[in-house]
Amino acid sequence: MKRYLVFALVGPFVGGFLLLLTTTYQSGYWAQTSLGEIGKLFAVFFKTLQYSYLFGFLPALMIGAVDDILLHVRRIGPVLRMLLVGLFAFILASLTYSSRGPDSGVLQFVLYGLVGFVPAVISSWLVHRYVEEPRPAAAST
Repeated sequence: MKRYLVFALVGPFVGGFLLLLTTTYQSGYWAQTSLGEIGKLFAVFFKTLQYSYLFGFLPALMIGAVDDILLHVRRIGPVLRMLLVGLFAFILASLTYSSRGPDSGVLQFVLYGLVGFVPAVISSWLVHRYVEEPRPAAAST
């Protein structure tokens, strides 16, 4: 249960911020930016945080379920599990977001893929580091 809570709290927060950064980069916002503009960016982030959680809650839980499934495969260690969960989230996010807007190409595919990859890997690492994972039961003789 704690695993899903970590994914639900961290995923939409980090993913929403990265999505905002990606869309502002794609729109050309960073071409002429001052400190005041960066302040506006954070203001927009905190004003739209509720929508990040609204629309990112279920995808974060789905990625958490993939992490939970991979936890029970004995041959997959924690680092490989983090990478597999991140790769799965990368593919889902890039397929979901990269077809939007007038631009298309490898850069857009990678930027939107990172929106899924980074929160998934951070959440998986936090779960591995701070949540107690079940140990396999000893074989009875």
